[in-house]
Amino acid sequence: MENRGSMVNHLRSADWYEGSDRNAYIHRAWMRRGNPEDALDGTKPQIAIANTASDLTPCNMHLNEVADSVKQGVWAAGGVPYNLPVVSLGETQVKPTAMLWRNMAAMAMEEMFRANPIDGLVLLGGCDKTIPALLMAAASVDIPAIVVPGGPMLTGHFRGEALGCGTDVWRLSEEARAGTISNAQFMTSEQSMIRSKGHCNTMGTASTMAVVAEALGMTIPGFAGTPAADARLLSLSHDTGRLIVDLVAAGRRPSDIMTKGAFLNAIIAVAAVGGSTNSVMHLLAIAGRLGIDLTLEDFDAAGSGVPVLANLQPSGTFLMDDLYRAGGLLALLTQVKDLFHPEPITVTGRPLVDYLEGHPVYDETVILPREAPMMDDAGIAVLRGNLAPRGAIVKPAAATAALLQHVGPAVVFDSVEDLRARIDDPDLDVTADSVLVLRGCGPRGYPGMPEVGNMPLPQKLLAQGVRDMVRISDARMSGTAYGTVILHVAPEAAAGGPLAFIRTGDIVTVDVANRILSFDVTDEELHSRSQTPASEAGYAAPVRGWAKLYVDHVMQADTGADLDFLVGASGDKVSRESH
Repeated sequence: MENRGSMVNHLRSADWYEGSDRNAYIHRAWMRRGNPEDALDGTKPQIAIANTASDLTPCNMHLNEVADSVKQGVWAAGGVPYNLPVVSLGETQVKPTAMLWRNMAAMAMEEMFRANPIDGLVLLGGCDKTIPALLMAAASVDIPAIVVPGGPMLTGHFRGEALGCGTDVWRLSEEARAGTISNAQFMTSEQSMIRSKGHCNTMGTASTMAVVAEALGMTIPGFAGTPAADARLLSLSHDTGRLIVDLVAAGRRPSDIMTKGAFLNAIIAVAAVGGSTNSVMHLLAIAGRLGIDLTLEDFDAAGSGVPVLANLQPSGTFLMDDLYRAGGLLALLTQVKDLFHPEPITVTGRPLVDYLEGHPVYDETVILPREAPMMDDAGIAVLRGNLAPRGAIVKPAAATAALLQHVGPAVVFDSVEDLRARIDDPDLDVTADSVLVLRGCGPRGYPGMPEVGNMPLPQKLLAQGVRDMVRISDARMSGTAYGTVILHVAPEAAAGGPLAFIRTGDIVTVDVANRILSFDVTDEELHSRSQTPASEAGYAAPVRGWAKLYVDHVMQADTGADLDFLVGASGDKVSRESH
């Protein structure tokens, strides 16, 4: 690998293992267990493989096999590898929402990284929250670290057509509700959707966060998007095990790599691939751990003018397997190399832009030419106004163009339960011009911001052929979802934001071109309104445990929804002994 260097003078792990006192004896003796005699002599870097493998995180089930390849690479480079299972969050499995525990996972990881005799970290992630939590933790402890993305699954097929996992769940479920396919057909498609190991095969949040990790400089360049079932994933994992030993030798830390310029590069990359809106939340949180002043305005500015070149679901047609065969992420990013900041380095020590050349595109129907993009300017747009004073976001690439400027009456739902109870009521006063508004689903109110922002459309409108409407909430939406969905409204309703006071019938204005999200009430009228008892009753009110700590300390979406006392870093020092 590039930039191989001599070992740093002092390894962090030597603070545990060097010496002849009782504590050093204990630390060494308990770690012998078959390791070579010189494994703990203070000269060999101790590498933790932070492994989010779990049978209850389906997208990460294969990471134990990946960890074995990393281990072989670490040994080959002269390091000593250890498997370190860490908190794993299965996006499709945990209730009420995986976002509730992202900060808990990051906090637990950080503490374990700091507390153990570790010189370097290999971060194994895949499912949506695992890579963000790993990067947040690594940023806070600032030990040399590198990411191994677990990779997308292979494409499944149903009735001869490719299935995008997640995206086609939303599409087929709406078709079943509209009666254009039978419920039996909908159920049958379930058997075909998940074909192999790996995370979602659309440009959903998992794929987007792999792109983010690479654009931040935290992976071997060219790694992101390698399919989970491809043997090259294991080869790259072996190379990563070798490279982490070099990072320790060079003393190259996450704070050296993830600079402000690197975050701006990540925003550009997300725009170019038509990535998930969830990346906004995660990038803000990671930046907060590093003390980097990243704001919603940076997303709007850096993403402005970036063309969408990835013809991938949910915005386009193809899937991650197709992106890889068409040339991969580097081939796509090479098309927009001129937009990237040239200074930020990668884990190899070389700038990201050094790798953005010599990567041909093999299929221009998947990776579109710069001169013929899916959209000319489709970075995530930040909207503001009296409905979202601290901002809300929308993904134009996933929206209906005609609805990006829209005026219509609000139909308000006080909670997810209220939405589900009334959305298909034939007497619901709603038309295709209505604006569906959902509150009580922000970080504090739910708690944890569920992926319910892509609300189902009223069945009576589906029957009329309607397939998209403007939808507004303080929730998130799955990266695999699509539609004209305005998300992350801040402040959220439970924090007293204006979303708490909007009423059915209020006229809402959405003007994405001018970045406006407002409703037609005067300040005087707004201040005179009170919250509905139904919405207040729906807000989370935990009395113990993590949920209580979370609700008491979680910040708003516009700053990444981290906990207020976790912002910033504590470094890697441990001052006291355990015995």
